[in-house]
Amino acid sequence: MRTRLRTSTGKRGWDPPPRGATTRTRAFYRFRWFYDYSGGQVTNFGVHYLDMIHWALGHDMPLAVTAMGGKFAIADNREVPDTLEAMWLYPGNTLVTFSQYNASAAPAALRGEIEFRGTKGTLYLTGSGYEVVPEVLKQVEFPARSPVDRAKERAWRGGVKSDAEPRKGAGKDGTLLHARNFLDCVRSRQSCNCDIELGHRDTTAALIANIAHQTKSYLEWDAQAERFTNNAAANKHLRYQYRKPYQFPS
Repeated sequence: MRTRLRTSTGKRGWDPPPRGATTRTRAFYRFRWFYDYSGGQVTNFGVHYLDMIHWALGHDMPLAVTAMGGKFAIADNREVPDTLEAMWLYPGNTLVTFSQYNASAAPAALRGEIEFRGTKGTLYLTGSGYEVVPEVLKQVEFPARSPVDRAKERAWRGGVKSDAEPRKGAGKDGTLLHARNFLDCVRSRQSCNCDIELGHRDTTAALIANIAHQTKSYLEWDAQAERFTNNAAANKHLRYQYRKPYQFPS
């Protein structure tokens, strides 16, 4: 079993961070705004979204990552950005993006928390349901526009069809299902639906996005070696200094 990826941009968990002054912004929930304790929303919400995305794609090892953002709206002493766009490249020419907007409360997606965009339609996912919106396929090319004859444009939209069927579904809250699965596995000694290796992969993808943001880089990732292949300086962010007398386990 692999060891957990430890990085200055991720959640330390049990690891000893440097001692710092206690402030209101380092208290409950807001500790996420400091790299000593967390990695912002990309390691908070992001790992949960990436878990579902990895499951749907059949891939949990990104090939590359980049990110852009900053403290654009909130003036406090946080270290992580309040606005962030992260992007990963996965096998199969698949792009995955994560959007963080802490300056406003409105959801980024109109239909769900996660959306999958394909050539035949779009799938919207929430924590307890889904909706498939088919892509409408045109049979003819869009005609040259004319300022005096709009009839051709209107006719172009006729006779359309879709290769997908619209669907909707609803289920139980995913958090409750994960909790039930964990308790069942305590009894059965079986692996959980999201076991430690899957959790590691989900977390890794989120952590390397933070490293890309901190280093202002496009980073190519070797998931087997857990190293960046095109930026040696970025690899220095994969481990951090412990507070004495604690030491990194060998």
